[in-house]
Amino acid sequence: MLVPEISLTPQVTDRFIARFGDQVAILHSGLSNGEKYDEWRKVERGDAKVVVGARSAIFAPLKNIGVIIMDEEHESSYKQDANPRYHAREVAVLRAQYNQAALVLGSATPSLETRARAGKGRYQFLRLTRRANPLAKMPQVQVIDFRDYIGQNEASNFTPLLLEAIKERLERCEQVVLMLNRRGYSSFVMCRECGAVDTCPNCDISLTLHMDTKTMNCHYCGFTKDIPHACPNCSSRSMRYYGTGTQKAYDELEKAFPHAQILRMDVDTTRKKGSHEQILEAFGRKEADILLGTQMIAKGLDFPDVTLVGVLNADTALNLPDFRSSERTFQLLTQVAGRAGRADKEGQVLIQSYNPHHYAIEFARRQDYEGFFNHEMNLRRQLGYPPYYFTVGLTLSHKDEEFLVKKSYQALDILRSGLSDQVKILGPTPKPIARTHNLYHYQILLKYRFEDHLQETLDRMLEWTQDRENKDLRVSIDNEPQNFM
Repeated sequence: MLVPEISLTPQVTDRFIARFGDQVAILHSGLSNGEKYDEWRKVERGDAKVVVGARSAIFAPLKNIGVIIMDEEHESSYKQDANPRYHAREVAVLRAQYNQAALVLGSATPSLETRARAGKGRYQFLRLTRRANPLAKMPQVQVIDFRDYIGQNEASNFTPLLLEAIKERLERCEQVVLMLNRRGYSSFVMCRECGAVDTCPNCDISLTLHMDTKTMNCHYCGFTKDIPHACPNCSSRSMRYYGTGTQKAYDELEKAFPHAQILRMDVDTTRKKGSHEQILEAFGRKEADILLGTQMIAKGLDFPDVTLVGVLNADTALNLPDFRSSERTFQLLTQVAGRAGRADKEGQVLIQSYNPHHYAIEFARRQDYEGFFNHEMNLRRQLGYPPYYFTVGLTLSHKDEEFLVKKSYQALDILRSGLSDQVKILGPTPKPIARTHNLYHYQILLKYRFEDHLQETLDRMLEWTQDRENKDLRVSIDNEPQNFM
């Protein structure tokens, strides 16, 4: 049984242990090495018949597998970003075939690739037309145009409509889930005199303000420094915090509702072992009225008293330079909307956005997966992206940008000489975040439908990286990349 986030394992494991007792093993990266070893041995000895875990649990040494279940199969976290760059779904397909087992790919918003395969008859397509609880109804979804409140909003993260809805729920002793897909206090710190932004010395990215630690943090390489009181560029003291994060939203909530109990769940509050479990158990016991978090609260959580879900800003992932950004936004909004009204109490979902008429937000408002699927597939066909084409991403990295540009074009020559004209080659171009960990990054994307010489050309590329002058050049080859940042 695979789940996409460690935060989901406590709820899922509790249910499985309640049913199967000691026959359940748990495998995920949050365990210590000793715990992982014990669980692995338990499976290997045959003492565990059920394995629950995140991506890597697909490699559990189970013999005679009967069924593999992937919950929220659309999640990009099932793809590993470091070597070996496997996708748990593809490994699951292979293991299911080898063991002649059933494979269940479950999701309210399947990935376009999976839905297209189901449409072509490669997978059996089963629709669940009702919610698990027969008393539960689909929640009412409303989109609020942020632009209508510019200049009149005291609490910058919350429109008056959302604040009023939260107040109503608190008066009725019901619970609220709020999602903002950004951690930290502010997105960046800027000087109002010269416009300089405080950036990471190792990466081409602004530092994020974290008020709890009173530091500026880089979310890519881990660099931290004290909050600047004067501009490093012009020495002016008029520094201003821009953007927002879960920390800032938490402070605004505390001011607006001083008597409410609020829990925050993001990467910063779940660093300690067992913290996912503690936060969710406290919310389940109704020790808190509001759960505020990043996307880790968007899926799989089942609390009967949650009747309001608020999305503070639906646009955070919408305009990223990634062809899957609309799909991810639609999935995230639909998933988080599903947290409301899961029992007999009616649910409401309020989505705040600066782009309320974007098709991904419109289809999410209507909870219309098939409509979104058809619209997005049409765009993908016109632009030649998956599932109509296969993709391979190559990323080249080096500390000297001039050297890297030269090597990127040499790599392009190798690809052009080895591949047929059927392959579309995009790049080389700098990655959207062009430098991290003191390394510059350039990317090349291959799009193809059929290509006989792909493997041997990529092998030639790897041989080329072994040349002496390329010893500090890093080249990664990613089949069906899920992330272009």
